[in-house]
Amino acid sequence: MRLLIADDHMLLRDTLCSFLEQEHDIAIVTAGDIDEATQILARAEQFDLVLLDYSMPGMNALEGLDAILKMPDSPPVALFSGMAPRAAVERAFLMGVQGFLHKSMTASSLLNAIRFMALGERYVPVDLLTDTDPQSEGQLCAAPNMPQRPKLTTRENEVLKALCDGKTNKEIARILELSEPTIKLHVKTLCRRLGVNNRTQAVMAALTHGWP
Repeated sequence: MRLLIADDHMLLRDTLCSFLEQEHDIAIVTAGDIDEATQILARAEQFDLVLLDYSMPGMNALEGLDAILKMPDSPPVALFSGMAPRAAVERAFLMGVQGFLHKSMTASSLLNAIRFMALGERYVPVDLLTDTDPQSEGQLCAAPNMPQRPKLTTRENEVLKALCDGKTNKEIARILELSEPTIKLHVKTLCRRLGVNNRTQAVMAALTHGWP
């Protein structure tokens, strides 16, 4: 499976790539903005799926999506965002987008959704399927399990920032002058408070919500 991931946030993009590339049947190409993404596609490279960040530079709401969908032999495209206007997500599906992925999804759910779409199926968030409130059209489309921002201690913020900087537990322990087991405990506590399962998801949650 070949994926094109277009997202302007380098650390989030690299974190996602590191996780997905653990799957031996997935090859990934990345782009930092809509122009780079269209240039890659214009070279006639074949992809099974394109993940397109909704708020990436050059997107201009759904103009970037429309430009890619209109390219000759355009591969399936999924919008990828922490939060997007519900009306925009619904319009994207009418335009022919393959799915909408929340950046707060668990890693396993994200992987399953990617494989599902690469097989030609459409992935629709459950909140779009179950929300029948007519007043919700202008609300933001966000994952039902998206964690709210908890109040972190000064030490937890320091550890979270170090995780986002790509530091290992050993490096964090040295920087903060703490023992490595103490850092492991802080990471475990952070994951629980952020509603995630591991340090990779903690970084993704932090970047999505503007933490720390």
